[in-house]
Amino acid sequence: MRRRTPTAGLALALFAAVTTTLTTTAASAAPAPVSAAPALVAAAPDISVTNVQAHLTQLNTIATNNGGTRRAGSAGYTASVSYVKAKLQAAGYTVTEQYCSACTYPSNNLIAEWPQGPADQVVMFGAHLDSVSAGPGINDNGSGSATLLENALVLAQQNPSMTKRVRFAWWTDEEQGLNGSEFYVNSLSATQRGYIKGYYNFDMVGSTNGGYFINRLTSTTAAPLKAYWDSLNLQPEENVEGQGRSDDYSFQQAGIPTSGYAAGASARKTGAQATKWGGTANVAYDSCYHRSCDTTSNISATVLNRSADGVAYAIWQLAVGGGTPTNDFSVAVSPASGSVARGGSTTATVSTATTSGSAQTVSLSATGAPSGVTVSFSPSSVTSGGSATMTVSASATATTGTFTITVTGAGSVTRSAAYTLTVTGAGGCTGGQLIGNSSFESGSAPWTASSGVITSSSSQAARTGSYKAWLDGYGSTHTDTLSQSVSIPAGCSSYTLSFWLHIDSAETTTSVAYDKLTVQVGSTTLATYSNLNKASGYAQRSFNLAAYAGQTVTLKWTGVEDASLQTSFVIDDVTLQVG
Repeated sequence: MRRRTPTAGLALALFAAVTTTLTTTAASAAPAPVSAAPALVAAAPDISVTNVQAHLTQLNTIATNNGGTRRAGSAGYTASVSYVKAKLQAAGYTVTEQYCSACTYPSNNLIAEWPQGPADQVVMFGAHLDSVSAGPGINDNGSGSATLLENALVLAQQNPSMTKRVRFAWWTDEEQGLNGSEFYVNSLSATQRGYIKGYYNFDMVGSTNGGYFINRLTSTTAAPLKAYWDSLNLQPEENVEGQGRSDDYSFQQAGIPTSGYAAGASARKTGAQATKWGGTANVAYDSCYHRSCDTTSNISATVLNRSADGVAYAIWQLAVGGGTPTNDFSVAVSPASGSVARGGSTTATVSTATTSGSAQTVSLSATGAPSGVTVSFSPSSVTSGGSATMTVSASATATTGTFTITVTGAGSVTRSAAYTLTVTGAGGCTGGQLIGNSSFESGSAPWTASSGVITSSSSQAARTGSYKAWLDGYGSTHTDTLSQSVSIPAGCSSYTLSFWLHIDSAETTTSVAYDKLTVQVGSTTLATYSNLNKASGYAQRSFNLAAYAGQTVTLKWTGVEDASLQTSFVIDDVTLQVG
């Protein structure tokens, strides 16, 4: 959840406007209150809090491996998106990544839709996937992200008949101002917005000294969330602390009904709340809010469990019908991961099971294998309930690294499972410095650059030697690029990309990024700099590229300058050191 809040007047005015709109549209046919009867609660599945915590452990590990953070635009955020996306694709979701070009840290929203139910009747569930720079963000907002991920996986596993379409979203750049969700809402047409009948947001749902808060508690939209917590006698309260501070605000501004759970951030628990909910009075709901201690130890399993089960109850009440599709099956791979050396092979067992209706023929296939790796099945098709042997073979020149292979079973429906494959090579790590002509002193090769970028002009000094890469500096609309393709070996313990950057600008603003330099590995943005980062002399910038081990990637710098007042992005001494 972002720290900044709107003024009290603005928050109250927005709440009043949205409430008035919903009351007007519903006045002629107000629905009966949702019952909290145990029979209704039992209709929804029990979400395993252990599974939710396992997702949190993965997100914590991702942060640890990437500088202790999952901030939007960082390698930690990109790895978080990849983890969630792989799980959803394997479960059968239609998954898309939306690049938020307007974000403070340009990066991707992740949208996943369960492909059943009417497409013009959508119920949407969202959480932000980014953390602040200071820590791994496991409560804020790994808790909401993991809760939705496990709910999405359970919905796919149970595969009930649907009365509405369910769409899940994981937002980027929330901590910088709700930018990812705002970008998504603004990208929708009026018709597409009208399809969304309700948006539910889950931000910080596992606070250690947590409370039980619901956005727009008394609204019709909030009814199923409140009904579940009422069934546990939790007596939830309005989420006053979170008003205007998370991604539901983007949807409220577009006139879409919203609600959601929260367990509290930096505000302090009152004595009355401690009496009602337990915990410690006059202590923050989350004492690690926006701090490095927001790790897996900063989670209340009880609060997290009640939130996850409440989400499931809402999904089932809002979008699930009474029937179950016939003739369905599941696919699983055991073991779920394996390793193979170049020139070798390994095997795993692919098991299928009939989950409803009658047994059917299932054809097996695999995608995602790297170059030089083949995947075969014996037999290539089975009757659901049967199993096959999967053989993974690597040639002597196979691409090394770790890859996710998707094993797919095709019958009357399509089901899949993920298999993690590590391909190793002979001789271990081939270390050293991988960038060719790293100081630009040997002409342009192997660099690819816009005309005039690699230069010895005395107008901008090189850090070392005479040559450097000088992007932009024209004081008019202009774009310059600099790139080099590099093959990164597998098996090394460190992969550090470094370069020295000097930013010289005639821009005088201290708040607007008019001219920008974007640093990318392939299509992934590592960082964005602007005229706001101008300074005398060079500063070294470093990034961990361990995620690209065993791959050939293109490193690219793109400088974009607006119509007036020059900004020069000067780069020198680029290295990629592995060892």
